[in-house]
Amino acid sequence: MKLFNLNDPGWGRGGQNQDDDSRGKPDQPSGPPDLDEVWRDFSKRLNGLFGRRGGGRGPRMPSGGGLPSLPGPSPRFVLLLVVAAILLWLASGFMIVQEGQVAVVTRFGQYVKTLNPGLQWRLPYPIEASQQVNIAQLRTFEVGFRGSSRNKVLSESLMLTNDENIVDVQFVVQYRLLPDGAPAYLFNTSQPDESVRQAAETAMREIVGRKPMDFVLYSGRTEVASEVQSLAQSILDRYKTGIQISTVAIQNVQPPEQVQAAFDDAVKAGQDRERQINEGNAYASRVIPEAEGQAARMIQESEGYSAQVIGQAQGDTSRFDSIAAEYAKAPGVTRERLYLETMQDILSESAKVMIDAPVGNNMLYLPLDKIMGQAARAAGGSSSSGSRDAGGSASAAAGAAQAAQGQSGSGRASQRGVPSGLDSLMTSPYSN
Repeated sequence: MKLFNLNDPGWGRGGQNQDDDSRGKPDQPSGPPDLDEVWRDFSKRLNGLFGRRGGGRGPRMPSGGGLPSLPGPSPRFVLLLVVAAILLWLASGFMIVQEGQVAVVTRFGQYVKTLNPGLQWRLPYPIEASQQVNIAQLRTFEVGFRGSSRNKVLSESLMLTNDENIVDVQFVVQYRLLPDGAPAYLFNTSQPDESVRQAAETAMREIVGRKPMDFVLYSGRTEVASEVQSLAQSILDRYKTGIQISTVAIQNVQPPEQVQAAFDDAVKAGQDRERQINEGNAYASRVIPEAEGQAARMIQESEGYSAQVIGQAQGDTSRFDSIAAEYAKAPGVTRERLYLETMQDILSESAKVMIDAPVGNNMLYLPLDKIMGQAARAAGGSSSSGSRDAGGSASAAAGAAQAAQGQSGSGRASQRGVPSGLDSLMTSPYSN
């Protein structure tokens, strides 16, 4: 076994080169290197690094066997280090604000300014600090459910209506920050997102509490959502949150599951009631106009009858006045004419033939068909307009002629008041 000596100059070089290294070299010291030389060489290199020139004596070994004291750095090097540190510290204030975001800068915790998107600079930490806030993001949260309508949160969705009914309301709220609302969003409220949730839920409960159940379930969803958005926005503006609500959308409104069957029955009964009301309104719409038309027709007929009676009465009055005036002029003639007119009116509708003739054995032949035809024609003429006055004038003329014949004493028939037509037939029955 071969032992190595620490004082051996060939230690660690291998045995094959021991003879070659010893050739052509002066005698080397047989001991370890001097520690003073090693320390002197290190001091020279260190002084050259700090700007000192080499030479002179190296550092002395302190007494007691400790390490020697190192020389202090040069002022120029320290100044360079300080300037470099200041530049690096100032460069740390540069920042890049992403598109759709703003940077809120605070100086010793107090708000100073808001930086727009792009490359920006602020005083480095700890003098100023910044927080980037996304103002373009559309934030969304759900009230009354999470993810799906089946995953309900009853503590949020159950609400009381104006008519003391309970409804299950599930809705979604979307909001974003105002362009200048980032400082208010960060500093005015401790939990701004939770504040929006509470404001929306509060507004929904208040609006639903003002409306009846049927209005919330059926016809008033859009109106309720609009009123909730307006009321929630006013609450957030009052607290200066810097948040703008974009949309309030009601996803589902229904009665609680425990009373769903009873509510369906009530809905069916309400639909039947509405159907019957509509049928009644349709019947009333059909019957009332007919009744109004009949009433108007009856009113018009009564008015026409009233006008007819009044006109007839006025005509009779005028005729009586005219007859009275004529009677005052010639009482006898007028009396005879009135008698003849009255008898003509009476006998014109009778089928009997009355003859005033002296008693004798001669048989008279009466053409009854012609007499009846004349009577029918006289009746037809009396029904036309103005026939009564014309007949009256004719009768008056006949009466006047008959009175003249009676006064002259020609003919017994004329003296007895027989009409001239009958007289002619009686005197010459075969003339026609």
